[in-house]
Amino acid sequence: MGDPVIHWTYGLGKIVRQEERTFSGEKKLYYVVQIRDLTIWVPADGKVMSRLRPPTPENEFSKLFAILSGPGESLLDDRLERKTQLVEELKEGKAEAICRVIRDLSFYQQRKPLNDNDKLVLKQASDSLLGEWGFSLSIPLAQAQVELYRLLVKPSQNVAG
Repeated sequence: MGDPVIHWTYGLGKIVRQEERTFSGEKKLYYVVQIRDLTIWVPADGKVMSRLRPPTPENEFSKLFAILSGPGESLLDDRLERKTQLVEELKEGKAEAICRVIRDLSFYQQRKPLNDNDKLVLKQASDSLLGEWGFSLSIPLAQAQVELYRLLVKPSQNVAG
């Protein structure tokens, strides 16, 4: 209890307690996680590690920075196929995947406008990463935002694939 965690969708939060809840007549154990003004219940089952993970340690952020500043991978042009592509990438919940999605959507945006879903995914991924970044590196959110922008708009913006 009290441990900081990263939720695969909502970002940085804290485990406040464990609680048994009954849904559809089945009793299950849940982690109760507080994320800003949101409280969520995460099943404490075999899939918990794909839903919650510890924040990335400070010394591993250089790998994330390399992903963000690296060449973007091509995203599919069809909006529904692209949505599936992004959901699949984010499913694993790892910081590396979040960084790839941010990088790739940012590069995609340079040649085509983002649709509403793309914008939402980019915002959620960025908010999640920035919260983790600020926590792990003990820096203000504004500083993390400036650094993220700097990494994404570096001069050599080659697109691979």
